[in-house]
Amino acid sequence: MKEHNRYAFIFDMDGVLTDNMKLHALSWVELFNDFGLNGLEPERYLVETAGMKGHDVLKHFLDPSISATEAHRLTELKDFLYRVMSRKSIHPLSGLTRFLDAAESLGIRLGVGTGSGPKNTDYVLGLLGIQHKFQAVVTADQVVNGKPAPDIFLEASRRLSAHPSRCIVFEDAIPGVEAAERAGMKCVALSTTNSPELFSGFSNVIAVINDFNGLTPEMLLDLPFQAHLSTQ
Repeated sequence: MKEHNRYAFIFDMDGVLTDNMKLHALSWVELFNDFGLNGLEPERYLVETAGMKGHDVLKHFLDPSISATEAHRLTELKDFLYRVMSRKSIHPLSGLTRFLDAAESLGIRLGVGTGSGPKNTDYVLGLLGIQHKFQAVVTADQVVNGKPAPDIFLEASRRLSAHPSRCIVFEDAIPGVEAAERAGMKCVALSTTNSPELFSGFSNVIAVINDFNGLTPEMLLDLPFQAHLSTQ
């Protein structure tokens, strides 16, 4: 226990704690359609901008010079649409609760580092009923730069009093895996949003998994600095 509490697991939320990223993508597409950006496939959002702050998503797809005020207004509209669409679809990813319980029993510090804002974060964690599991929750509004910048994960590690080299990030999005890499953290990639092949170029990815079934904290604690692991 004393040895394990030097480690921290930091979880992205959407697409990691629950398989909901396709609903985020659809809500963005609906918003863009309303502004005349037709024909955007949800997959483009998932590959290019999943996990980013809303402001950065809007700059990428809609208007590179969009103001912070307008970006906040449109992100709020998109998030409201997402909550309406997803209310009956938020469930823990398979094996998640058991994995969190196992990590908690070992004294591993647990945190969330998400590109979502506070409303969506409270909404999802509330529906999942797992808020009490995490000693730190960092949302997009609490850092200057969103993913792929490392700010969110570095702030989470600071709040968890864990050195970045002792943190393992759980991510489903390419910008999130890059953020973990830039933070000096190893990463377990989940294939809920992207195909496993897209993670092959990242040296910090130690495992690619479909869900948390078959994964134990002990499998990860001694591997991050030695070898890659596959549980698929």
